[in-house]
Amino acid sequence: MTTFKIATFNVNSIRRRLPIVQNWLTHRKPDALCLQETKVQDAEFPVEAFHGTGYSLVFRGMKAYNGVAVLSRSKPEFVSAGFADGKDPFRIMHVVIEGISIINTYVPQGTSIDSSKYQYKLEWFRRLQEYFTKHLSPCEPAIWCGDMNVAPEPIDVFSPEKHLTHVCFHQDVRQAYQQTVAWGFTDVFRRLHPRRQQFTFWDYRRPSALEANRGWRIDHILATANLAKECRTVEVDLSPRKAECPSDHTILWAEFS
Repeated sequence: MTTFKIATFNVNSIRRRLPIVQNWLTHRKPDALCLQETKVQDAEFPVEAFHGTGYSLVFRGMKAYNGVAVLSRSKPEFVSAGFADGKDPFRIMHVVIEGISIINTYVPQGTSIDSSKYQYKLEWFRRLQEYFTKHLSPCEPAIWCGDMNVAPEPIDVFSPEKHLTHVCFHQDVRQAYQQTVAWGFTDVFRRLHPRRQQFTFWDYRRPSALEANRGWRIDHILATANLAKECRTVEVDLSPRKAECPSDHTILWAEFS
């Protein structure tokens, strides 16, 4: 295959983070950029801001919450939002670009482990695995990326011993996530950097979180086995998190060749 560069970014409002996204596209030139938490209705998505950039846009969003989008150099050959039952169109988008199936997800956060929203999060992973089984094959090239709201291992969160009951690190959600990964995906960051502690999210509520590197690795890029073997580079770009008016997440990108 030719080189394919993909990135994922929980933008936490595309309109507020528009300069960051425009700058990253101009200087980094990914083949595809998957966005989550766009927080804008489709009629108000800033389409005009991308005119002349060479990027095709597909998006599904709602006012103030959720929302997913994919910007790509090649027009997608297939686009679908939501699960097979049509539910959650603002949290999952499936596109096919250059023959590669890409699943862009914004997994529910879960609120607290004693809430119904946490149970919904666990169920969400089960539904996602069913979606993979119905629409993908572990033997075909596919990428699953986005804000998973799960730190898979202790190395993926600061002070893990203090977060054992957190909805993004509790043993049940980590197990649900790993079972979904086991369908046929490989975490390409961890494959290339097995011992590196690298975060993608730093909480706004902790003003010095970025400077102290008190973060979480909850944004991921995964690929089916044969494609994962072709991943040559995967990195976290801190510059978007250090920019003016940043998201609480930053950009994770990977290149396959």
